[in-house]
Amino acid sequence: MDERDRYDQGQEVRRAVLGDAHVDRSLGRLTPFNQEFQELITRHAWGEIWTRPGLSRHSRSLITMAMLLALNRMDELRLHLRASANNGVTRDEIKEVLLQAAVYCGVPAANQAFHLAEEVFEAMDRNTQL
Repeated sequence: MDERDRYDQGQEVRRAVLGDAHVDRSLGRLTPFNQEFQELITRHAWGEIWTRPGLSRHSRSLITMAMLLALNRMDELRLHLRASANNGVTRDEIKEVLLQAAVYCGVPAANQAFHLAEEVFEAMDRNTQL
């Protein structure tokens, strides 16, 4: 697959997982400074990794949330908490990931993630963006 095909495939998966509104906002904020970075993310994270057949998008969502929690990347975790519903992840499964993370990543990190998940779920239930 060439880089253009990888980008196109990545854009398709990125939209399916994160939603058109988020991707359109990201593309609307492209600048000469960040454009190459956004293209790199689309080609490699979305077009190469998220398209691999070895794991389902559902599993990739769970793993991604656990890693973001472990790395204390709460803005990205917020994005993936919301996006995980597009991959069939349930709130009970998210709860289990956060409980598991409490043991392996620390209670403070999981506590922060639980609060964040509750905010995201409330906004989703109200059908509003955070």
